[in-house]
Amino acid sequence: MFSYRPPIHPVDADATHFSCGVPSVVAQVDEACVIKANSQFWEQMLAMNVGARLLPQESCLAVGHLAGSVTLNGNWNGRIELRMSSELAYLATSAMMMQPLETVAEVDALDAVREIVNMIAGTIKSSLPRPCSMTVPESSVALETWCGGPGTQDSLVVAFRHDAGDLMVRVWEQSCVAP
Repeated sequence: MFSYRPPIHPVDADATHFSCGVPSVVAQVDEACVIKANSQFWEQMLAMNVGARLLPQESCLAVGHLAGSVTLNGNWNGRIELRMSSELAYLATSAMMMQPLETVAEVDALDAVREIVNMIAGTIKSSLPRPCSMTVPESSVALETWCGGPGTQDSLVVAFRHDAGDLMVRVWEQSCVAP
């Protein structure tokens, strides 16, 4: 759970913004919250099970995987990122669009990834301090290999496996604002 952590950057006594981890701003996001948000989308919307959890360091996505993200600003500032194998992204797109897998184009998969990250992030956002606004989702085809690692003091990483490939959700707290 995001709770008190030592500040990531020194706090300036005159600053109106505080570093992450200030006790007065506590985000109620833990692994269970991310798992619930993820399963709500995949199971309820697509009838797909990506519930086989992995240790984040067991997940490695090749060049060409699809990534999506949203930025959140307000009493909690950060990013929610989603990365998945291209095979899983295309399969999800096929299910969302109710069309054969072989007819899915890259542009469709990128659009689907934006929608997936929007829905998962929206569910996670409900656990964050308010007010907190969310940007329009972005998506891209990754030009680099991405291998997961354990979360850091400012991030939570949860990885999943589906027969079509791996999926990773990262909640990354960038800064907190005093209420």
